[in-house]
This record gives sequence, structure tokens and C-alpha cells, in this order.
Amino acid sequence: MGKEAYAVFEGGGVKGTALVGAIAKTFELGYTFSYVAGTSAGAIVASLIAAGYKAAELKNILDGVDYLKFMDEGPEDKIPLVGKVVSIISQKGIYEGDYFESWLRDLLARKNVKTFRDLRVKNLRKDARYPYSLQVIASDVSRGKLLVLPGDFRDYGLNPDDVEVARAVRMSMSIPYFYEPATLPYAGGKSFIVDGGILSNFPVWIYDEDPMYPEVPTFGYKLVDPDEGRPHKIDGPVSLFGALFATMMEAHDARYIEDADFMRAIPIPTLGVQTTDFNISSEKKGALYSAGYEAAEKFFASWNFETYKRKLVNVMLRNRRNLPV
Repeated sequence: MGKEAYAVFEGGGVKGTALVGAIAKTFELGYTFSYVAGTSAGAIVASLIAAGYKAAELKNILDGVDYLKFMDEGPEDKIPLVGKVVSIISQKGIYEGDYFESWLRDLLARKNVKTFRDLRVKNLRKDARYPYSLQVIASDVSRGKLLVLPGDFRDYGLNPDDVEVARAVRMSMSIPYFYEPATLPYAGGKSFIVDGGILSNFPVWIYDEDPMYPEVPTFGYKLVDPDEGRPHKIDGPVSLFGALFATMMEAHDARYIEDADFMRAIPIPTLGVQTTDFNISSEKKGALYSAGYEAAEKFFASWNFETYKRKLVNVMLRNRRNLPV
């Protein structure tokens, strides 16, 4: 039996290959993940781990994937000159996301996973809040609400047991305007569901326990861009929109990460790769994998569970004192 841990994976599109390198090192050290969670690309990796994929299998999958196929176009997109604009206006996004969902569904099926019923935790702890081994973060922009799936499917009249895992992950990775949003029925109409990164791109908080003395550590796998922390250069409406979007993706988790990163977040360099660099080369994929592996190696060289518990309790007590009455 390996050393038990929970794992949370940050979103980052094609940069997810770096996550797999860090996971490989973690598994080499004898850890197993009983619960996983993630946003966007992090949700993809988390779902495959929950299904039972090993690190070597994950590497083979990502080495072989053709990300350009994820840019699947509908009829509107193929209209000369104005197709992309028409698609954004009529479908609220450019690419369909159907190819991705089918790709992930097939991978999960190879491990006999289809719906969240297949990911129910068999030996549920008495104090466990989550009956499923996988949690996926998405954003309901119609209701202005962060979703933790599959549990929050109940708010839409759905039984989490019956929802396909690939569908939930498709919701989590729906980058606004890049992909058409997913929808869920709500109050006689429908809610539009997009990338969870808008509200929490690094949900390292998700498995925090109360009382504040964890029996199991949570490891957060955080993708770090070379320019992270630098001011956004704004010289026009396009760059302003980009800065606003980046702020939405980063600010929600920022304070929490600042408190917690020194003890449980593994900072993984992403080597300047962008979220939607779908034409990424094999060489760059390999470099990302190595960056993740080396980052985890460095992190675990000095990590200690007792120190982790002591510092985590101090952080949570401080945060509680700062809460408004």
C-alpha cells in the first residue's frame, strides 16, 4: 500500500504535460491519490488518474495526442472571412469541443469508467464530504456560481451518479469564446457553463478538512508561467480584455495560494508555453514533462508531513480570525 495523498491540479491547457512529469515523480516516491481534483487541463489529468491510469500511460497519451484536433469547427466556422465571428455570436464560442469530449470518453472507457457512479469511493470515511474520488471545477456564468462537480449537478435536477465524467470535464475546460459553452437545465431555461478557471483555476482548498488536523496531505500541482507576477501591459482594448481575463483566472486563488504554497504547492515551470499552443512540438512536450518531474523532485526533497500539518493549522487559524463576523 502506498502513502496516501490528495492531489489538486491547476488548469493550463496544453501545459498539462508538465503536470504528468510531476505526477510521475510523486508516484515513484510511493504516493497514491485517493482523491483528486482539477480545473480545465487539471481536470483532464485528474479524471484519468481517478480512472486508474498510471504515470507512464498518461505520458504516452499526451505524447500522442494531436491538440489541433481539439479545434473542431462547426458549419458556422467554415464561412469564409466571417465564420469565427458568426460562431461567437450564434454559438457563444468558436470551437465545438465535441472531439475532445469523445476523445476523453474513449480513454475513460478503456478503464471501465463512464459515469461518476464508476468513481464512487468504496470505503468512504465517516467525515468525508465527497462520495466520489474526482471533483471537477466549472463556472456557471448564468448564475455567477462556482461549481464543484459532480456534487453540484444536484442543483440542476441531475443525479451525479448518472452524469458522464467526460461531460463534466468538457464543462471545466470550456475556455470562454475559444470553445462553445456547455449548458445545464435550470429554472425553465438553461445555464451556460464555462472553464472553471474563471473562478478557481487552482482549487487547492477543496479537500481542506475541519477539524484542522489532516490525516492525509494535499499536494497542489501549480503551473507557473515565466511572466507570472509581472504587471499586465495594457495599450488598447484587446490587451485590456486579456488582462481582465488573466485577472479572473488568477486573483480568486491568489491570497490562499500565497498562504499555502510554501507547504503543499509544487510550482512547475511552463517554459513560456501558452494555454492554447495546440501546435506544440514533441520536443516542447518533452521539456514540459522534464520540468514537472524536476519540480516535484525538488519539492519532495525538503517536504515533511509534520511540518506541513503544523503550518497548515496556523494558516487556517489565521484565516479564520480574519473572517468577517
